Amino acid sequence: MLLLISPDGVEEALACAEAAEHLDIVDVKKPDEGSLGANFPWVIREIRAAVPADKPVSATVGDVPYKPGTVAQAALGAAVSGATYIKVGLYGCGTPDQAIEVMRGVVRAVKDFRPDAFVVASGYADAHRIGCVNPLALPDIAHRAGADAAMLDTAVKDGTRLFDHVPPDACARFVQQAHAAGLLAALAGSVKREDLATLTRIGTDIVGVRGAVCEGGDRDTGRIQPRLVASFRAEMDRHAQEFAATTAAR
Repeated sequence: MLLLISPDGVEEALACAEAAEHLDIVDVKKPDEGSLGANFPWVIREIRAAVPADKPVSATVGDVPYKPGTVAQAALGAAVSGATYIKVGLYGCGTPDQAIEVMRGVVRAVKDFRPDAFVVASGYADAHRIGCVNPLALPDIAHRAGADAAMLDTAVKDGTRLFDHVPPDACARFVQQAHAAGLLAALAGSVKREDLATLTRIGTDIVGVRGAVCEGGDRDTGRIQPRLVASFRAEMDRHAQEFAATTAAR
């Protein structure tokens, strides 16, 4: 399982650089613009320069509307700015067909520029609260659009978490469907240390966190701390080892 950490700017990216040995992907977002709020192109460039070259930089394109052309241009901007993982939050898409249309535009725009870029279609576990596409439709949407991964996050950051809206058994189906389609499965949404055993067991490929590695556990007012990144990764590794041992013993 890969660990994706989301700094909100260059200062926090430097904290990620300090903890680079403990994380896999640095994800650029702007939390005050939403769950998958997009940051400025120059911030993506600065963060790309701040973190080790062997660490991929991801960038969110935003909690996007159903405007395929607008979103495709934004995604290309993220790629041009140095991101190799491009995440699109399908906030304004009410149907799978709308989501596929948006994602097909993103895939073409990004991969025409950089064929090895990694495109992630992101939905929301709490979709029922905002009226967007069913989260369990994301693997099929991502597959039909030619994306590389399907992701779930939470749209409303009010203390509720991923498993409050999509329980572990449904998340397991999400992961299975993604894998069956040849996609990676990414899960986020106020993920805590106590969720790691379940995320490991169901085969999650990428876990995305912010609050769990911020001082005080607060994604908005806390700052990312290298020691918390290291501690979170150690807990991930412990669960991975325990799961591997249990599986081998069966």
